Amino acid sequence: MYEQYLRDLLAPLGIYDLKDGTINSVELYALGAALDTVSGRMETVEREALTATAENEGLSRREALFARRPAAVTPEERRAAIAALLQINGDSLTPEEINRTIRGCGIRAKALEMGGGNLRVIFPEVAGVPAEFEQIRKIILDILPCHLAVEFYFRYLTWEECEQAGFTWAAVEAAEHTWESFQLAVPPED
Repeated sequence: MYEQYLRDLLAPLGIYDLKDGTINSVELYALGAALDTVSGRMETVEREALTATAENEGLSRREALFARRPAAVTPEERRAAIAALLQINGDSLTPEEINRTIRGCGIRAKALEMGGGNLRVIFPEVAGVPAEFEQIRKIILDILPCHLAVEFYFRYLTWEECEQAGFTWAAVEAAEHTWESFQLAVPPED
């Protein structure tokens, strides 16, 4: 790519022999190849230097700045998590800001004010304990102010929901539920 660019740039001068196989041609080929390599590296550096476009090393280096790696997996989710974490400041104590930061970290959770400095963290549309809960718990506790008491709330099937759904022991046994699978058979949330 750059070899032809250099040839086109130098040809009008008329002082170089640019025919194939000449020393000038070989030098231009070497310079062009070096410039192609540098150009490729510069594109990578430019992409990884910005959170909005980073894909690999740029994201890893930013994540290393935080005590915990965000729970996000894909590059898009990782970018959003980093952006959310970078926006935490002293004014980020409202429930809306806390929830925006938690969601930005790739965690499907919601913090609810319970009064008296207490927060309840729920996991909408998740029955039971979420996968990788220990990592999620550590991230949430790092995000939330330390003066707040945090309670994690896990959703399981209630007896009232069993009655509303018309469950009978015969229906539960016919569905081949174990106790664990039955308590996770919560109805969809409204």
